Amino acid sequence: MLKRRTCAHLNEIGNVTLPREPAVCEECVKNGSSWVHLRTCQTCGHTYCCDSSPEKHATRHFHETGHPVIASAEPGEFWLWCFVDEQITPYTI
Repeated sequence: MLKRRTCAHLNEIGNVTLPREPAVCEECVKNGSSWVHLRTCQTCGHTYCCDSSPEKHATRHFHETGHPVIASAEPGEFWLWCFVDEQITPYTI
């Protein structure tokens, strides 16, 4: 049986921050590009596009700031991703 690692970075967040409405990639809006899916940073609350999007702003934000955990900003998706530990964790609201 596989034992699941616990991501210590999840302890740094309280409640999951949901995207502001309407959910948009703030950087894509600034530069006129498009996105596929959205992710919300659990440190600062800003929403950015995923790695399937041309600009990959969520990952870029992690590299620029070190903010480790994002949540899916897609309706009906309830998971967190830690860039440092490369681990996905489901959650409930």
